[in-house]
Amino acid sequence: MIESQTLHPAFQPGWDLEDIRLAFFKCTRWQVEETLDPINCPFHYFCDSVYPGHYPQVVDILVLLLATASYLATLVIMLIDISRRGRPCLSQSKRLFLPSGPLSLPLILLALAKGSRINILYPFSCIAPAILQLVQISSLAFDNGVDKDPRYAFLEASTISGILHASVYLDSIILPYYTSIDALASSTFSGECLSCMCRKQVLVAGGKLISYRGLSVTTFCVMGGLCLRIVCRLSTENKAKTLTIKSLLENLAWILITKDCVYLVANTPAEQPLLQAAAFGGILLLICLHGLKVLCIRITQSHR
Repeated sequence: MIESQTLHPAFQPGWDLEDIRLAFFKCTRWQVEETLDPINCPFHYFCDSVYPGHYPQVVDILVLLLATASYLATLVIMLIDISRRGRPCLSQSKRLFLPSGPLSLPLILLALAKGSRINILYPFSCIAPAILQLVQISSLAFDNGVDKDPRYAFLEASTISGILHASVYLDSIILPYYTSIDALASSTFSGECLSCMCRKQVLVAGGKLISYRGLSVTTFCVMGGLCLRIVCRLSTENKAKTLTIKSLLENLAWILITKDCVYLVANTPAEQPLLQAAAFGGILLLICLHGLKVLCIRITQSHR
């Protein structure tokens, strides 16, 4: 629905639709100004700031290769984990290759921090949410630390910090994107400039059409679950109660990640339909595999 709205905005004759889309989607800040027509144009906006120039195509390719390699590493390790029916398979060397590991996570953070300038071969905003979900899933799906090992606590703490930064960076990419979608879908053009528009309602950051945010309840549930993992590993007091709360938080995080993924599939415009289908389809596959792993573990435990 959103896509059909954005593809057919009301614009002045002679204006090119692609130029209008570029003017809107390159905008980082909208400025409201006084209007001379408070009835038909109560709020008049124009783009006050735009993204800097895009990186060359090789950066788009490198980021796509990084995301693909991180996903495949998660997929392979998860399949190995399922085949071992819950017996630990994740050594420290394997963990390095996970998206939440100390090698891949800094590169993913760098891509997210500069994601607004990755827009030549594909808009990075269309797969960036899936990358954050990949990091969240890889951090939740594997927990094979050693009790009382301070290195485990340091690694988990760095993962928690990385997820928080990734969420903030993601919002810096998608909020202007969602704002532009709202601006295109529910505004009319005043004709004073390419990005000048009239609105009946105030334009809010992130828009009102898509509610997904990187820094959300989902992120805080994931971070809370990881924090309680550290507590369970390093503390012996009230361990049973802490384990129960940790399990509840982690299960809630899985439910919320699934909900977010389905919501994004249903509500975001399909600018790159094949790429978006592959990204979110891959996330749903990992979620299903984790559910299969949990089922295999419970069946094995019941037989024992």
